[in-house]
Amino acid sequence: MFFQHVYDKTLAQASYFIGCQKAGVAAVIDPKRDIDTYLEIAKQNNMQITHIFETHIHADFLTGSRELAAVTGAKMYLSDEGGEGWEYEFAHEGLKHNSQVMIGNLKIDVLHTPGHTPESISFLLTDTPASKEPVMLFTGDFVFVGDIGRPDLLEKAAGLVGTQNKGAEQMYQSINLFSDLPDFIQVWPGHGAGSACGKALGAVPSTTVGYEKKRNWAFQYGADKAGFVQFLLTDQPEPPKYFAKMKELNKVNRPLLTEVPKIKALSSADFKAAMDQGIKVIDTRNKLDFQNGFIPGSINIQGNNAFATWMGWFVTYEEQFILIADATQMDDLTRKLMRIGLDNIFGFVDASKISQVYTGSLETSKMVTIDTVKANKEAEVIDIRGVAEFNSGHIAGAKNVFVGTLLQNLDQVPKDKPVIIHCQGGDRAAIGYSLLVKEGYTNIANYSGGINEWVKEQQPIVS
Repeated sequence: MFFQHVYDKTLAQASYFIGCQKAGVAAVIDPKRDIDTYLEIAKQNNMQITHIFETHIHADFLTGSRELAAVTGAKMYLSDEGGEGWEYEFAHEGLKHNSQVMIGNLKIDVLHTPGHTPESISFLLTDTPASKEPVMLFTGDFVFVGDIGRPDLLEKAAGLVGTQNKGAEQMYQSINLFSDLPDFIQVWPGHGAGSACGKALGAVPSTTVGYEKKRNWAFQYGADKAGFVQFLLTDQPEPPKYFAKMKELNKVNRPLLTEVPKIKALSSADFKAAMDQGIKVIDTRNKLDFQNGFIPGSINIQGNNAFATWMGWFVTYEEQFILIADATQMDDLTRKLMRIGLDNIFGFVDASKISQVYTGSLETSKMVTIDTVKANKEAEVIDIRGVAEFNSGHIAGAKNVFVGTLLQNLDQVPKDKPVIIHCQGGDRAAIGYSLLVKEGYTNIANYSGGINEWVKEQQPIVS
């Protein structure tokens, strides 16, 4: 058996390439959209991709299953569980609980494991030449290392009222099914630490059934179903705004993008015309470079591992946008955006040529130090972290306005008095500062040190 774990650290998303070397055939589970990764693995190992599997209709990334099928001719094997409203709306091979699929000498048994979503399935793999016992379980967003999938996304992100409690009860039943599996089976989940699909995901890539039964919080409640449901639904992180769009695009027909596109570098004239049209400008530079000189009206979303997630909060799927970035970063940034379906890149401005492309005056950010915050008596302090983070400890007197919903809550940010914003370590505050300045605020200061520095300097916090 051939096995390769493919991990996208930007979305904390795992996909899997498994193959039967004797037959020269392979399958990919939950592929990302830039599919050249899997094509290269297949080429290097003299295998043909013949099967594509998905564990569920994903909310956090746009799968590459249809792109991969279009290029390789492989069949897609997708869940037919979940009932009305949970059907994939394009041709596929349907899978039900106890369905079985052979990939050469590799056997896949399907388990219906609802809870995160009604149609979620897991794949139990047996390497038949080696053993009659299964060896791996691919759980998608069902069981993670140290956590389980959240059932509230459908309600919070997609607006499906009344689904979170039902999902939590389904999850309780599903983990009982998981508990009946042999302890030695390896568990390979769909996400790792940093994903918004749970609240306490572990950083290691895999685990075992036995270890999770001993150490995962979800398996410690026994017969206390009510306690399990309550804990599962408490303090889940805010689901990114783009999740609702992923749920739609992953189940319906959509345009395919089988190659990573090359993005046009904009001339000064191109850029001015685009600015005159009101096309949104995203500055992907480091927050320190941004604060020292930025194009008025641009939004600072750094091109780091969180880039795609924050882009999904502040860019819609209908609008074009421009990136300011180092030319050598554009392939990486384009891939990150592809993975959540943000394909409308109008062009980019090379970060080293800002002063040549933009002929106006650059602005600088108003920054404040911890001493200013400690001495503050008149400014409104706004903590733009998530609600659970804020509740766990914040500066006395601070107001919580989450950065992801800042533009929908501008009435919470006064214009008639000084305002100091901060987050944990400065990245989200840089986004928030740029958003508020773009909205016309002139009274905003950024305390970039945030709670990290505040606690390090042994300043008091309240919860």
